[in-house]
Amino acid sequence: MNSSRPYLVRALYEWIVDNDCTPHLLVNAEHAGVRVPPGYANDGQIVLNVSPSAVRHLHMDNDAVSFEGRFGGVAHSLYIPSAAVMAIYARENGQGMVFDLEPPLPGDDPEPEGDGPSGGEPSGSGGEPSRPSGRPSLKVVK
Repeated sequence: MNSSRPYLVRALYEWIVDNDCTPHLLVNAEHAGVRVPPGYANDGQIVLNVSPSAVRHLHMDNDAVSFEGRFGGVAHSLYIPSAAVMAIYARENGQGMVFDLEPPLPGDDPEPEGDGPSGGEPSGSGGEPSRPSGRPSLKVVK
């Protein structure tokens, strides 16, 4: 059975935007295949504002979230495999959902075609995702 994570991320994104709030993704920046600008992650995690006014060419499918965003005034293409999304929440009130880490499925190709991980930084040992330290403090939708 497919992971429910990408379906929930898309649904919560739509719900957050429909309620005039700002959707943020908490991402495991050390997960295999993640492509984010180097130097912006802290403790192996990065929070990304994915509101329609902050990004261009947002694409969410069952494999990944991808878009163009600006960091320090410079445009970057970001690629976040679905398994690397740790949480999605509204900046204004913290409502959203935190996800458990998922191990990669056998035969999964975690990297988009023709691209490697961000900035040539290591993505963990032995192909296993590293568990970031600490957990975000978010309100969970019930």
